[in-house]
Amino acid sequence: MSLQSINPATGQLLKLYPEYSLKKCTVVLESVYQAYLSWQKTPFSVRALKLQRAANELKKRREEFARLMTLEMGKPISQGRSEIDKCALGCEYYVQHARKFLADEIIKSDAVRSYVAYRPLGVVLAVMPWNFPFWQVFRFAAPALMAGNAGVLKHASNVSGCSLAIEDLFRNAGFPEDLFRSILIKSDSIRSIIEHPAVAAITLTGSTPAGKSVASIAGGCLKKTVLELGGSDPYLILSDADLEKSIEICVNARLINSGQSCIAAKRFIFLRSMQKKVEDLFVQKMRLKKMGDPMLETTDVGPQAREDLRDELHQQVMQSIKMGAKLLLGGNSEGPGAYYSPTILTNVRKGMPAYDEELFGPVASLISVGDEQEAIRTANDSSFGLGAAVFTRDKKRGEKIAAQELQAGSCFVNTNVKSDPRLPFGGIKHSGYGRELSSIGIREFVNIKTVYVAK
Repeated sequence: MSLQSINPATGQLLKLYPEYSLKKCTVVLESVYQAYLSWQKTPFSVRALKLQRAANELKKRREEFARLMTLEMGKPISQGRSEIDKCALGCEYYVQHARKFLADEIIKSDAVRSYVAYRPLGVVLAVMPWNFPFWQVFRFAAPALMAGNAGVLKHASNVSGCSLAIEDLFRNAGFPEDLFRSILIKSDSIRSIIEHPAVAAITLTGSTPAGKSVASIAGGCLKKTVLELGGSDPYLILSDADLEKSIEICVNARLINSGQSCIAAKRFIFLRSMQKKVEDLFVQKMRLKKMGDPMLETTDVGPQAREDLRDELHQQVMQSIKMGAKLLLGGNSEGPGAYYSPTILTNVRKGMPAYDEELFGPVASLISVGDEQEAIRTANDSSFGLGAAVFTRDKKRGEKIAAQELQAGSCFVNTNVKSDPRLPFGGIKHSGYGRELSSIGIREFVNIKTVYVAK
C-alpha cells in the first residue's frame, strides 16, 4: 500500500510513498526510544545548540520548504514562507528560554531540601494534520526535544513529503539520528503505535472525532495526551467598532490558509441594526481577494487541500442555504483542482451547518442578534472553544468580554486570533485540552517530580 501526495491545485499525482509495515514501525519506535535514553542526559547547552541549528536550517531552506507545502496541500506560497519563519522563531524561543522554564523550583517544607524537578517523559508520538504541515510539528517538537524527550511523527498522509523533510532537517541539524523519526502510516493503523510500550505520551492536532479516538486508545494505556482539535471561532463586532478596519481583519482571518485553520474566524456576530453595513463591507472586501495558483505571489486563496474536503464544505454550504441562509457571495466549487470560491452566508441560524459545525474553508457565516448580551450568548453557543475575538473602540470593555465572558482558550481584542510561541495555545470543550507553546506547553510532556530530602 502507498500514501498519495496529490497537488490540490491541479489534481496531479506528485509522488507515492510506500506505507510502513507494523514491523518497520516497531523498529523505528524502538530506535527512537534508545536515542531518548541518551538524549535525556544531554546538557541544555547541547540541546540548545542543535535546536538553533534546526532554526538556521529552516531559514536556509525556507523557499524549498514553502514550495513543498504549496505543492502538497495548496498553501499560498507567501503564507508558506511565513510559516517557515514562524517555525524558526519557535525554535529560537525555546533555545533561549527552555532552561529557565525547566529549572528546579525550590519549595520550603519540613525537609532539609525540597523542590519540584521537571524531567522528560520519553518518546512523544505526534499525530499531526495537513493544514500547517511544518508549524504544527515544530510547535510540539521544539519544546519536546528541548525538554529531553524524543519524537515520532505520524503526519497526515497527503503531506508525507513534508513529514520526511522535517525528519531530515533534524538529522541535518545534528540531533541524534533516531531521536526524531517519521512513520508513514494511515490513520487506521495508529492504535498499535499508541499502545507500543516505547510511546510515553501523545499529542494530536486534528478533528474532534480523531481526538476522541486517540484519547480513548491512550486512556486505555494510561498515557498522557494533549489535544488541539476543531474550532468555530466567533468574532463579535460591537456597535462601536471601527467597521472598515474590523471587517478587513475579519475577512483576512477567515481566509488565512484558504480558510483551512482551526483558529480561522468562522462566525461573525453583530447587531441587526448593523446588518446592511456589515454585509456590504464583507462582500466588498471578500471580492478583492484573489483565488488562483498558490505558487503566485498575488494569490490570497489557494485550493482546498483535497477534493473530498472541498465537496464536504460545499455540502455544508448548500444545506445551510436549504435551511434558510442567504448566499451573498461565492458558493462555487471550481476546477481543475480543489478550489472553492470565497463565500459569504448571512441570516445564519442555530441548527444550520454554518452555525453548528466547523466549516473548514473560505466560508464566512454572518449572524445578526438583538443586543450585546445575545451576541455573547451566541458566541458561546458552540461545542467548540478554541479561539474568539471582539471588536470595539472601548478596549477596556473588549478586554472584559474577552477575559470574563467568552468561552475559549484564546480570546483577542481588535485583532485576529493567532498562536505565538510566548503564549499558551489550546482550547476547551470539543476543541480539546492541554496547552502548547510558552512555559506551560513545554511542561505538558515532563514528569513534574517532587524531590524531598528529610532532615
